[in-house]
Amino acid sequence: MDVYERLKELNIALPEGLAAGGLYRPVNQTGNLLFVSGQGSIDGGKQLTGRLGVNLSVEEGQAAAKVCAINTLSALQAYLGDLNKIKKCVKILAFVAGSDDFTGQAQVVNGCSQVFIDVFGDAGRHARSAIGTNSLPLGLAVEVESIWEIEE
Repeated sequence: MDVYERLKELNIALPEGLAAGGLYRPVNQTGNLLFVSGQGSIDGGKQLTGRLGVNLSVEEGQAAAKVCAINTLSALQAYLGDLNKIKKCVKILAFVAGSDDFTGQAQVVNGCSQVFIDVFGDAGRHARSAIGTNSLPLGLAVEVESIWEIEE
């Protein structure tokens, strides 16, 4: 199925890609692999901030992770010009800001993983790491970086 038809069915509109917040590329390619820099929980210019186990629920964290997934797709769209060139999602590395005793990172990051699976089907299933941290840039709740394989 065409990725854009699937996005429409899911009612997902891709925003403008996030500008690089430092001296790096949002997407860096080597061979047929794309490395997407960390995409933060910024929705329509609004920073989704907070810490899980302090002032955010798991559900709010999942929503923030979903935003990271959509921002990832936006970065890929800006780089590739056509998301149908994506062969599969290889791996994601997610960071979740939380309290010292918060252990639900995997549940939070499911919000991101679900978007990739919903959009790309089995090609959206990936290897994954979900890491807890005490803070993220801009006070964001979640940040996700990823690796994608594209058609040669």
